[in-house]
Amino acid sequence: MANYDVFDLTAKKVGTIDLKDNVFGVEVNTQAIFDAVLRQQSSLRQGTHAVKTKGLVSGGGKKPFRQKGTGRARQGSSRAVQYKGGGVAFGPVVRDHTFKLNRKVRRLALRSGLTLKAKNENLFVLDSIKFDAIKTKDFAKVLDAFKADRKSLFVVDVNEEFDNAYMSARNIPGVVMTTVEGLNIYDLQNANKLFMTKAAAEKTQEVLGNE
Repeated sequence: MANYDVFDLTAKKVGTIDLKDNVFGVEVNTQAIFDAVLRQQSSLRQGTHAVKTKGLVSGGGKKPFRQKGTGRARQGSSRAVQYKGGGVAFGPVVRDHTFKLNRKVRRLALRSGLTLKAKNENLFVLDSIKFDAIKTKDFAKVLDAFKADRKSLFVVDVNEEFDNAYMSARNIPGVVMTTVEGLNIYDLQNANKLFMTKAAAEKTQEVLGNE
């Protein structure tokens, strides 16, 4: 178990929190991270690209010419792949690109991603992320206070008051805000810095640490 500082929105230390090693200090498994990111990206593919095969192209029901006596190779349809207007051989078909990944591997990937952020000192725990009003400029000041670029991930507890903060952050390109339940390995790896509220960090430990 490691002790981490807790900051307010001005990057001022206001307390500490103990984060468990079985969530934020595990042995990093890069293969699990790779597989989980690949699974998530594959699930986003629509897989609707397709071409017409010989059997799907209209026409071609009549034999182009008689079987024997022409000196030409026999042909059964003018919609064969070698003809103009014919079907396509071995082209893409409508398919589902998703694949299964065991729950333990997905959770290991999340723990590995969280550990990387902690080891590289790119994890910051916030006391809360409550905003009195919707102001993108105020959210930008939070990023500036922590010297964070626009590729930052904010994780909150669903029971917290974060609506104004969410509305303030959504106009800043690269900034993503999600709940503990919506935390995923792609957003985690894509972000340069990770910000978690104290409540979110504690809930994450409860969810990922019970194995």
